[in-house]
Amino acid sequence: MTVSVLLVDDQELMRMAFRMVIESQPDLTVAGEAANGLDAVTQVESLRPDVVLMDVRMPELDGVEATRRIVDSGSDARIVILTTFDLDEYVYSALRAGASGFLLKDAQPAELLTAIRAVASGDAVVAPSITRRLLDTFAHRLAPPDSDGPQARLSPAQRERLEQLTAREREVLLMVARSLSNAEIAEELVLSEATVKSHVGRILAKLELRDRVQIVVFAYESGLVIPSSESHRTG
Repeated sequence: MTVSVLLVDDQELMRMAFRMVIESQPDLTVAGEAANGLDAVTQVESLRPDVVLMDVRMPELDGVEATRRIVDSGSDARIVILTTFDLDEYVYSALRAGASGFLLKDAQPAELLTAIRAVASGDAVVAPSITRRLLDTFAHRLAPPDSDGPQARLSPAQRERLEQLTAREREVLLMVARSLSNAEIAEELVLSEATVKSHVGRILAKLELRDRVQIVVFAYESGLVIPSSESHRTG
């Protein structure tokens, strides 16, 4: 199966470089290119790519808002944010908007190809530990802690979805949010990796999330996990 990729960057030389790397692979193809976020949203709808490589700083519509619109449209495309800095507020916002991860623009070709294949298969590019660092760094953007308990931050729909989780699934959710891999969760809970993978799949389905990165974001924004900057203030 060939994975189709949409290249979104306002720098033509950058798009050319990505195209050369991608088209050197028999299982990958470039579906199209866009020089701004508005064009990206339109092309995702018409071309239906599997993966979008999305720059964040672009004219007309930035990558964060483009990501939000693509995710809200119900597209199955997985979005990888391209950035210059690994702890970037744009990246933080894009992950919250539904991106499946991020990649530094100076990444090696092999890293780019691995990232594309990973998100196309349903995995997240960026490790949850980095997502946690991002959320900790920008913790001031999260809603303040609520005295009514961690679930007070959830919308009624989110709370209803969370209540669908079994006790075991809640346990696994918190471990994913702590950046544990399936193998580490399996060892801690004395389960097989296949069983853990099934739990993660059911968590994603019940909470209507896209991937593991979104589990981490959900856990932070719902208050199930407290950002370290908050815990330092309260502890």
